[in-house]
Amino acid sequence: MAAKGRTELEVGADGVAVITICNPPVNSLSIDVLYSLKESYEEALRRSDVKAIVVTGKGGKFSGGFDISSFGGVQGGQMMQPKVGYIAIDILTDTVEAATKPSVAAIDGLALGGGLEVAMACHARIATPMVQLGLPELQLGIIPGFGGTQRLPRLVGLTKSLEMMLLSKPIKGGEAHELGLVDALVSPNDLVNTARQWALDIYELRRPWIKSLYKTDKLEPLGEAREILKFARAQAQKQAANLHHPLVCIDAVEEGIVAGPRAGLWKEATAFQDLLFSDTCKSLVHVFFSQRATSKIPGATDLGLMPRKISKVAILGGGLMGSGIATAMILSNYPVILKEVNEKFINAGIDRIKANLQSRVRKGKMTDERYEKAMSLVTGVVDYEHFKDAVIENVKLKQRIFSDLEKYCPSHCILATNTSTIDLNLIGEKTKSQDRIVGAHFFSPAHVMPLLEIVRTQRTSPQVVVDLLDVGKKIKKTPIVVGNCTGFAVNRMFFPYTQSALFYVDLGMDVYKIDRACTKFGMPMGPFRLADLVGFGVAVATGMQYLENFPERVYKSMLLPLMMEDNRAGEATRKGFYKYEGKRKATPDTEITKYIEKSRSMAGVTPDPELLKLSEKDIVEMVFFPVINEACRVLDEGIAVKASDLDIASIFGMGFPPYRGGVMYWADSIGAKYIHGKLEEWTNRYGGFFKPCSYLAERAAKGIPLVSKSLSFRLPSVLQLFVVITVFRRSAKTNLPRPPARCCGSSGGGDIGPLESCQDSRCMDKGMDTTPPEGMFVFPGEPRRPDFGLGGCRGASGHRRP
Repeated sequence: MAAKGRTELEVGADGVAVITICNPPVNSLSIDVLYSLKESYEEALRRSDVKAIVVTGKGGKFSGGFDISSFGGVQGGQMMQPKVGYIAIDILTDTVEAATKPSVAAIDGLALGGGLEVAMACHARIATPMVQLGLPELQLGIIPGFGGTQRLPRLVGLTKSLEMMLLSKPIKGGEAHELGLVDALVSPNDLVNTARQWALDIYELRRPWIKSLYKTDKLEPLGEAREILKFARAQAQKQAANLHHPLVCIDAVEEGIVAGPRAGLWKEATAFQDLLFSDTCKSLVHVFFSQRATSKIPGATDLGLMPRKISKVAILGGGLMGSGIATAMILSNYPVILKEVNEKFINAGIDRIKANLQSRVRKGKMTDERYEKAMSLVTGVVDYEHFKDAVIENVKLKQRIFSDLEKYCPSHCILATNTSTIDLNLIGEKTKSQDRIVGAHFFSPAHVMPLLEIVRTQRTSPQVVVDLLDVGKKIKKTPIVVGNCTGFAVNRMFFPYTQSALFYVDLGMDVYKIDRACTKFGMPMGPFRLADLVGFGVAVATGMQYLENFPERVYKSMLLPLMMEDNRAGEATRKGFYKYEGKRKATPDTEITKYIEKSRSMAGVTPDPELLKLSEKDIVEMVFFPVINEACRVLDEGIAVKASDLDIASIFGMGFPPYRGGVMYWADSIGAKYIHGKLEEWTNRYGGFFKPCSYLAERAAKGIPLVSKSLSFRLPSVLQLFVVITVFRRSAKTNLPRPPARCCGSSGGGDIGPLESCQDSRCMDKGMDTTPPEGMFVFPGEPRRPDFGLGGCRGASGHRRP
């Protein structure tokens, strides 16, 4: 066996050279790996004892694609980049595909991005049934750059290739075989031997020697192809209006069809190099790594602790939130005990879980067999009569419940609450072991929304944090660890979003102009459309919570209460700031003018004519700079561990456009000095609502980035060997705030980043009413001895995404 840096070359007695990519854990294709691949190929071509070549990956993974960690070095000028077209043309086209000896790719595990592009340059592909194949480069603001825009359409057809690239949608081995992307499916044990024989069959002319770059049988006639591309462009512009790179991808595909594949390769390679240095690419790469960094917590994950095995989950309350949490758990094979006060409530909760799963079956995301297995994991019980009143947000009752849980639950359990209105320190005040108290704040619908806020107090055990991080990953959530305060990170950071908008309306700004500016910026909806979706009752209750805790930063608008007096409370009443007809279609409503005028009169506010002249850029700044200001406070107070966690929270929790990198990353792209200056200007004109916090002021004065500070909590030095998790449910009577539900998960398309609004009316049936859902759950765990691969960068909305 000959080692060529990052590849190994082994020639068998049958005359087949096996080139193995060796760059664990996923055999990513860094520049040196690709150089090594070229050297191994050239050696195999020189050797007289080699008849054919097999390319595979070490450790059961072909290749996860190009090494994203090298992007920063290239973008910053620390790393030399190869000349344009070197990889796509010099290596994969002129060396691999043009080789005088046939090559076969033996694909197991995954072949994504550049990995699939290497495989497509081979003359045949053999794969295992569960392999994942795809070109997800658009998630990172770039396009396939190693020939993918040219070879994939010729192997699977234009329509399917556009779907795979524009939606970053991978496929499994079975579908790939049906499409013709792979030539045969075999078991992992037979993979390399089958590929060896296939390569020899090509060499001996028993099988066709196919150069995919020049295939034409899957391509539609030119006129039809142009219509498909025209439609794809229209969809891209509609669903991702602020993004340029999807259109560049379509252009590269069209160039190859119209001018020939070689011309297409050159256009692709040039575009790839240009996009690599774009702001969109830099932002999305930041999001990619920030998402993975959320689970790195000083004072917890750096202590050598291993997560303990969670064997069972008990959920107290089967309302919308409780049933959503239960759905998320059973989808990840956690047995769930659903506790309710009577059989009627148990059946209602189980019916909600069934509806959640049946929706997945209808969409083809779950088989009937998998549905039955998941439902078999749910057991309903009516034990513990003292949980009867757990729906009420009452501090003393919660304290009593947690004290009772100490009696009924093993000492190694975790108690986690889903409340966002009661101080976690108060909840645990009467317990003997406050290190077991932790918040697990899900976003509704809990089985769809990808974010999980793990809320720790000063007394929460690091082991509890590690355990809950592990659970979050297993139920396919992106967890962020935050501190204990009103609203935690997401809701606290974004409460100025609607507050500032209400203030500007009293000052004369148009409701719909504000919403349009925010959606054009990239938000799934503007603040007033969002208020309609969440419900005015929740919005008012949320405002009261912040008024109590941050009175100097709350604008006391009367607009929502005035509208509620006329039964105008948002989507649930079919009218709010918009009118609603049919399936959630929102139409502007001129009747709101009278409420605005009355609110303005009660506030004693005189409209500012200057606000009527503002551009959309100005409006975005006036809405979002207060959000940045509050985010700085959250970071300064230690509520968030690091600024990048707030970026992920803003994207996954509130739909901030990922191609802007998250709220803090975007703020630094503008500059602290500019933001501080604007807030000072508005403070002088409009009052203390806009007053810059000290954290922002200091960084503006020193000219340093907002993200420069990383904080950690002061944690107990003694680790506890037990855990309990519980989550409360809120009372329908209290009408307390809840994070806005975003989408039922049924819509498709949209920006490649997380969270866009769904046009499916069923969203209203899955957690978007004005009654805040609640639930309490317990994770009984058991200790285990100390014993990650990175998951795919999926879209935060639960749709097909990064």
